[in-house]
Amino acid sequence: MLSTARGQAALFFIFAAVAACMSLARRVEFPRGRYAWACAGIGVGLFVVPAGVAACTQDWVSRLDQVAFFSLTPVFAVVLEPYLQDGAPRQGKNALAGALAAIAGILCLFPLDLPGSFRAGVAWCFLIATVVGIAAINCFAVRLARDLSGRSTLAMAAEAGAASAVFFAAAAALTPHSGWRWSEISPQFVWAMLIDLPALLLLFWLMRRLSASRMAARFLIAPLFATLGGIALEPMLPPVRALLGIALLAAGAGWLVFAPEETNDGEEGHSLTVIPADLPRQPPTDS
Repeated sequence: MLSTARGQAALFFIFAAVAACMSLARRVEFPRGRYAWACAGIGVGLFVVPAGVAACTQDWVSRLDQVAFFSLTPVFAVVLEPYLQDGAPRQGKNALAGALAAIAGILCLFPLDLPGSFRAGVAWCFLIATVVGIAAINCFAVRLARDLSGRSTLAMAAEAGAASAVFFAAAAALTPHSGWRWSEISPQFVWAMLIDLPALLLLFWLMRRLSASRMAARFLIAPLFATLGGIALEPMLPPVRALLGIALLAAGAGWLVFAPEETNDGEEGHSLTVIPADLPRQPPTDS
C-alpha cells in the first residue's frame, strides 16, 4: 500500500498533468506572476496544509473529532465571505443558520471528546486555526477564479495541483516507507482515477460558478454521504440521536447549497428587473 503522502503526491501529479494537457489543448493562457503564486498558494492551502495538520494532530485528536473540526469550515466561510469577495454574489445570514444546523448534526453523529492534556488542547487550537485558514483560502480561491475572467480554471488547477504534488512528494521523501507492488496499489489507483481526479476537476470548475460558502459545503456533504453509506451497509437501524444528526446535517447542507444568493444591494435573488427612468411617458387619455 502507498503511504498517504506518496498517494497524494501521485494523485496531484496526475491531476496537474491532466489539467495542463487540457489547458494546452484548449489554448488557455496560464496565470503568470503574482497570479501564478496565488494559484500555488491556494493548492497548498486547500490540500497540503489540512493534510499536514491532520497528520500532526492524529495522536491527540481522533479522526472523528477532526471531521467535526473541519466541518466548521462553512461557518467561517459564511462569516468571512462578505469581507473577502469584493461585492461578488454571496449568501445571506440564513446561510449561517444552515451551517450551524449542520454543525449540530455533526456533533450528534460525532460527539467531541474534550482535550485531556495540554498537548491535546494545543492540537485543538491548531485545528481551529487551520479551519479558519481553509475558509479564508476558499474565499480567495473563488475570488481568484472570478478575477481570471475569460480564462478557464484548468490552468489555475494545473498550477495548484503541481504545487501540491511537490509538497506532498517532499513530505513522502522525508517519511520512511516500504516497497510496493502494482497488485497492492492498483485499488488505490483505480479509486483515484475514478473518484478523486474527477472530484478535483469538478472542484475547480465550480469555483467560478458558486459562492465561497457553497464551495465550503463540501466539508459537510462528504461526512453526510459517508454516514449514509455506512447506514446502508448496516442491517440495524441507527439510534434516534444519529437519525436526528443526519436530518440536521442534510437540512443544513442542503440549505447552504440551495439557498438563494444576495445581490450587491443586499436583496435576495438572481436577477432584477430594471425599468429605465428616461422612457417617454404616454400622455393620459380621456376616458
